Amino acid sequence: MQGNLGATLDEGAFVITAYLVSNVIVIPLTPWFAERFGRRQYLTISIVGFTVASVLCGFAWNIWALIAMRFVQGFFGGGLIATTQSALRDLFPAEQANVSQAIFGVCIAIGPILGPLLGGIIVDDLSWPWIFFVNVVPGTIAGVVVATMLRNPYEPKKLAVDGAGVALLAFGIAALQYMLDEGERKDWFDSSIIRTCAFVTVVGLVGFVMREVTARKPIVDLRALRDRSIWSGCLLGAGFGTTLIGVNFILPQYLQGTLAFTPTLSGQYLLFRGVPVVLLAPAIGAILGGNKIDPRWLIAFGLLCTGLGTGWLGTVTTSNSDFGTLVWPLVLAGVGTAFLIIPLLTVVVSSVSADVAPAASAFVTLSIQLGGSISSAVVVTLLDRRQQWHADILAGYAGTRVPTAMREVSGSIASLVGLVRTQSFVLAYADVAFLVSAVAFALIPFVAIVRRPPKGVPLEAASG
Repeated sequence: MQGNLGATLDEGAFVITAYLVSNVIVIPLTPWFAERFGRRQYLTISIVGFTVASVLCGFAWNIWALIAMRFVQGFFGGGLIATTQSALRDLFPAEQANVSQAIFGVCIAIGPILGPLLGGIIVDDLSWPWIFFVNVVPGTIAGVVVATMLRNPYEPKKLAVDGAGVALLAFGIAALQYMLDEGERKDWFDSSIIRTCAFVTVVGLVGFVMREVTARKPIVDLRALRDRSIWSGCLLGAGFGTTLIGVNFILPQYLQGTLAFTPTLSGQYLLFRGVPVVLLAPAIGAILGGNKIDPRWLIAFGLLCTGLGTGWLGTVTTSNSDFGTLVWPLVLAGVGTAFLIIPLLTVVVSSVSADVAPAASAFVTLSIQLGGSISSAVVVTLLDRRQQWHADILAGYAGTRVPTAMREVSGSIASLVGLVRTQSFVLAYADVAFLVSAVAFALIPFVAIVRRPPKGVPLEAASG
């Protein structure tokens, strides 16, 4: 993509940043949009807008046109996840709330896993515009189905627009997302741009909170966060985003850069984290439906498996690991993903009333997104710093044993330097895996914060 459009590395990075910035701005606003325009109308517009923007991305004539279209794509894409979750909650009967959230949990967990596989196939066999054109057929089908079959739970309402609140939210969230995406590349707070973004983030988000808690008609109802089910769900949702995106972010680099996997083979490997989610979803949904087992035990078990699987992955991360060696740790992490996200979403959405459910969905979705963004920023920084640290140690070790080291690499200085570089990256990848594993383990005690529905009472009935 960068080569075809004549873009620099920094300009190429903006393609991702532009989408994420507009996406996180829109997510907390989705309940207001759905109430103002109607859920069916808003979801239809979001799907159509996302699909059209995808086509325009594929036809971008230069890098800045692509960045602009990605911003538009993110704006429409931000309304899809949270609105879909609340729609699924209302579409299914009360006694099948576990089924609706199991379906949604599979989609939200497997999307970031299928993406690398589909992207790898496209990169290997087609050209980069097809990364966007592939959205056309499913987007068209989804738009027609939603427009003709989805019913509004309530009629559109005339709502006041809190312009000041929207502006503060937009500036604060956009600055935060930009800082997370570009921080390491610009050497964090040594950069005046990053320092400015940090200032705008604090002023914007603090001002937004003060504005919304005092406004008569806030555009984002922060009072919903007083519900323990929602704020605890946001905490664990951020943890889910951290553990899922953190690993998914580094694995393609390790597989393709160190092990010389093709993009397609790399995507096939990541799929092994998604397979357990699909296979286990019906069983987990059935367990949740009876509500005879405390869902918090399932969430804790999910975090335990995620931590064990990711830590295991760190122990088998070498410069000559094969496909079979790496598969089983990812399968175990996939089991953890299933037991974490499906019970968490079910408990959160089923523990609140219908009028609060859209806000709950938006806040949890935003938490997952920001958790992933924070994780990516930390992972990039840690990978860079730990690679340099390991390289210094290995270079010092090799320097004190030059004759032995030279014999091991057939007498080539260049080969010795390359070996040091490769091994330092491998060790840094392992460090990142261990850190993500530690985060998963550290979150287990916080599961106790989640409100447990009354035993034996269907989850939806427990909300009152």
